[in-house]
Amino acid sequence: MLAPTLSYHAVTMDLRALVVCPDQDSASLLTLILSELGMAAEHASSISRGLELLDSQHFDAVVLDYRADQGSEDFLARLRQSAKNRASKLIAIVDSELNARPVFGLGANFVLYRPLSSERTRISLRAARGLMRRERRRAPRTRLSSTANVAYPGAPELNAVLRDLSDGGTSIQTPNPLPRACKVYFEFALPGQQELVRLSGEVAWQDASGRTGIRFLDVPQSSRRLMQTWLQQNSFHPATGLPAQPPASKSATTQSSATQSPGAQSQRGPEPRPESKDAALVSNAGNRRGELRFACKLGAEVYRLGSSVPNRCILSDISEGGCYVEMPSPLAGQSGVEILVRTADTKLRIRGQVLATHPGFGMGVRFMFHDSGEREEILRLLAVVSTGPSLDEQPC
Repeated sequence: MLAPTLSYHAVTMDLRALVVCPDQDSASLLTLILSELGMAAEHASSISRGLELLDSQHFDAVVLDYRADQGSEDFLARLRQSAKNRASKLIAIVDSELNARPVFGLGANFVLYRPLSSERTRISLRAARGLMRRERRRAPRTRLSSTANVAYPGAPELNAVLRDLSDGGTSIQTPNPLPRACKVYFEFALPGQQELVRLSGEVAWQDASGRTGIRFLDVPQSSRRLMQTWLQQNSFHPATGLPAQPPASKSATTQSSATQSPGAQSQRGPEPRPESKDAALVSNAGNRRGELRFACKLGAEVYRLGSSVPNRCILSDISEGGCYVEMPSPLAGQSGVEILVRTADTKLRIRGQVLATHPGFGMGVRFMFHDSGEREEILRLLAVVSTGPSLDEQPC
């Protein structure tokens, strides 16, 4: 039996997904991969149960086993009308012979085809997770050090120290861990204010040092105004960490090789690679055989860095770390390049370095990322490519 809620991940992970899927094997695979990617998953085996959860809880992503029937249409309509979840990322599971474009028109951000492939599912869910994290980073966050009174059922009130604040959450320091699954009540005064902020929240993550990320749940209008006023007045002191995200682990900048010849076969290798927002220049981790690669036919333009002269080309093989560029006259070895790729709903600029040239055929390029946002765009492109030829074959 699939556990209805993975409670451990619910308190150590800040992103939550709802999986609406009657097929037990598919639901188990989705839940497992979401867990691997740091997302708590809740399973609903029917549309009616999924609608109940939509109305009562917030989810950052919704995975729907779409059947092109009235139940699926009703679910999508309710999802986009939901105050809690209308902005959630939607991942639709569809039949392999179904044209995916109308599903995107219904609001899907990503599409998975039946039967589910663990590798392609992982690529799409990683891309969705990256987009969700990037949107969360847009919320203003401000450092502070202020005492709060914290209470939860069955325990005496305790004191905690607020470490940072946004209008959606905070991180606090407590002498003892908070319980994994319960509503937590806060009362605190922000520096320079006399009135108390009163609200409730839930644990999003915890670490061994006693720090806890809190996601706000019920915030009275008076308390929200106090926080917004304080954040506006102190917005020039940004916090370095995310209120509702675990502290980033130490990561090293590593490099990967791009494809060295056309027609290379896909290989599976080590999964998650560390990410570092602080690195000035991040290239993809792992080696060539440690990345899942996709054969494709993506029309593109490639530019030598510093030049505005386009060179028409085709990307025939792509991974998270690099690609093979088919063109009769490849650029000189070790050149810095920028590749412009267009798909049905994406325009993406990718910077990279030429690693190998094959006159008359093309060149292998390693991607170079300046921040995690650029890496996430590559993941989204891979998710589009992984859906199949109906989306990845673009005009040259």
